[in-house]
Amino acid sequence: MRAKLVLGCIGLITCMLCCFNQCLAQSEQGDHDTVMQQFRESMVSSQLVARGIKDAAVLAAFRTVPRHRFIPEDGQKYAYADHPVSIGHNQTISQPYMVALMTELLDLKPGEKVLEIGTGSGYQAAILAELVGQERVFTIEIIKPLGQEARQTLQKNGYGDIHCLIGDGYLGWPDNAPFDGIVVTAAPTESPKPLVDQLAEGGHLVVPVDNEHGYQTLKVITKKDGKIMVNDSIDCRFVPFLGEHGKSMPPE
Repeated sequence: MRAKLVLGCIGLITCMLCCFNQCLAQSEQGDHDTVMQQFRESMVSSQLVARGIKDAAVLAAFRTVPRHRFIPEDGQKYAYADHPVSIGHNQTISQPYMVALMTELLDLKPGEKVLEIGTGSGYQAAILAELVGQERVFTIEIIKPLGQEARQTLQKNGYGDIHCLIGDGYLGWPDNAPFDGIVVTAAPTESPKPLVDQLAEGGHLVVPVDNEHGYQTLKVITKKDGKIMVNDSIDCRFVPFLGEHGKSMPPE
């Protein structure tokens, strides 16, 4: 009888310890999420609003999407810092302000269709999904393992309805064209003509293009009344465009 009582007590204690550990883990996760939310708020106010990002929907998207979850664990402490962060495969997630600026320049409305060239971590695609809806976002990544990781990250964080493709972004996605917005997150030597052709009337293509100074100029290409208009935004630095029409081929 005493042995049964001892075993019962041990079982009860074990169960209590398990419950305590689960509650502790949930508490720590809750605290971590709260801290990350505070970092996002600070990022939005000090890096975006302070530099002139005004679109309320864009700012709301940046407050919502957990940027740190789109960065490898060893780099998450830099997730909300004011600079790009490595995501492996010789690629980076762009500085928050640059992502916000390019997103704002697209001038997207709910329900419009947008194409991203260079999925990278998946963060930009998630931001776009907050603006137009997941099923209206199409994204292409030429580096196969990076594209696969991004798809998994998007699914894990509730963005599983975004359309992901592994392929050469220079060619765009003609089967789903035209697009109201196209954003390119790597630097070609010139604006890819297939992407310009896939713009809808009134649509914007935002792309960093190499200039004579050794970096890039962010260009906004708009199709209006069948004509193409090009405006320069700011100078910037991006990873090189890869592929047959890029500066090099992607790694195997």
